[in-house]
Amino acid sequence: MTAQEMDALLDKQRRFFAQGKTLDVDYRIKALENLYRGLQTRERELAEALKQDLGKSPAESYMCEIGQTLGEITYLRRHIRRFAREQRVKTPLTQFPSRSYRKPVPYGVSLIMSPWNYPVLLTLEPLADALAAGNTAVIKPSAYAPATGKVLKSLVEACFPEEYVTVVLGGREENARLLERKFDYIFFTGSKAVGQLVLQKAAVHLTPVTLELGGKSPCIVHETADIPLTARRIAFGKFLNCGQTCVAPDYILCQEGVKEELIRCLKQEIRRQFGERPLENPDYGKLISPKHFHRVRELVEPEKVVFGGAVQEESLRMEPTILDGVSWEDKVMGQEIFGPVLPVLTFRQEEEVVEAVNSRETPLALYVFARDKGFIRRITARCPYGGGCVNDCVIHLSTSEMGFGGMGESGMGAYHGKTGFDAFTHYKSIVDKKTWLDLPMRYQPYQDVYQKLIRLFLK
Repeated sequence: MTAQEMDALLDKQRRFFAQGKTLDVDYRIKALENLYRGLQTRERELAEALKQDLGKSPAESYMCEIGQTLGEITYLRRHIRRFAREQRVKTPLTQFPSRSYRKPVPYGVSLIMSPWNYPVLLTLEPLADALAAGNTAVIKPSAYAPATGKVLKSLVEACFPEEYVTVVLGGREENARLLERKFDYIFFTGSKAVGQLVLQKAAVHLTPVTLELGGKSPCIVHETADIPLTARRIAFGKFLNCGQTCVAPDYILCQEGVKEELIRCLKQEIRRQFGERPLENPDYGKLISPKHFHRVRELVEPEKVVFGGAVQEESLRMEPTILDGVSWEDKVMGQEIFGPVLPVLTFRQEEEVVEAVNSRETPLALYVFARDKGFIRRITARCPYGGGCVNDCVIHLSTSEMGFGGMGESGMGAYHGKTGFDAFTHYKSIVDKKTWLDLPMRYQPYQDVYQKLIRLFLK
């Protein structure tokens, strides 16, 4: 899409938004229903595209992408009237007589930039939030998942006119052109490096943003943990989507005394979940591109592999791989892995955990496995992170009842459910002052009796 075409598209969306149609809650509900039906209609097409782009099985595509998105839309449809209602608040006595309230209104024309690792979920969930809040949307999917991008474009075109919602396909050139233009809100999911660029471009127009980034999410295993169950849940969360999940456990930090048992149980669980030959498992995915495959492969030091490590370069597949004897100085610990490689490090005392996590960039997620409630309470309180789980991993992002987002280097802002509605909403604070009485105490000339009243009210 050329710069001129983008300008024409944005102008068209601005004119459409100015008509006020999206302020009507019934109009928003209809839009959500259209999106829901469109997603159901193209479930098979999307599953085939996800298989082509990422090697995902139909079961994983529904569980982690299509079904999650349908659930978010259902939640929004069920609660949107309450979310969109004016919210009355208390009025200070000094403003008597009046009514104070918060009025939720959409920002306007929004830009949603989505990644390749969950191209359906991370495109259509924020879109549902944006539509529920009454915005129009320009969607820019990742060029690294082209098959899914084409289906998403077809889905959106069948559901909405382009002045309401549209999909712009393309690569870096299109990304750059979009970011040069003024939007009323930008929602970005992707890497920290690109997130920094998005924030810089948004700052030119003072555009508010949500940044959903990533980071090295620690998985802390205490000696009191149920080790077999811990291994099962870690194996699921780490190797889901071949490790290409922003909240996947990036590394294990376990207490020294349980390391050997944990590694043994992890090996058993990988065999149980993915088979003796994962590279022959049709339900086990692949890495997104040759560039990404080689980057992840270069993080693996062969002498530290205690399980897995085999690859099929032609199909971009890598076995679930466990590394032991890892130090903080190793290359694998210097960047987010985003692949099926799981380093195991150890600690002796609780303070080592706090220091290890807090001395590094803030992770998007943190997982703690333990039966010791005091340990759980202290770790979850003292370590900064976006969100996480106790005695599980990854699943905290699958509910519409809680916001999902990062902090620090892992992002800013959150979405899902009411939090997602709020992300795409500006709340106007309004005082409706009545005219049947006008208290004179605020006007000059100031009088002592009025000043005494003010001091009585304002303290």
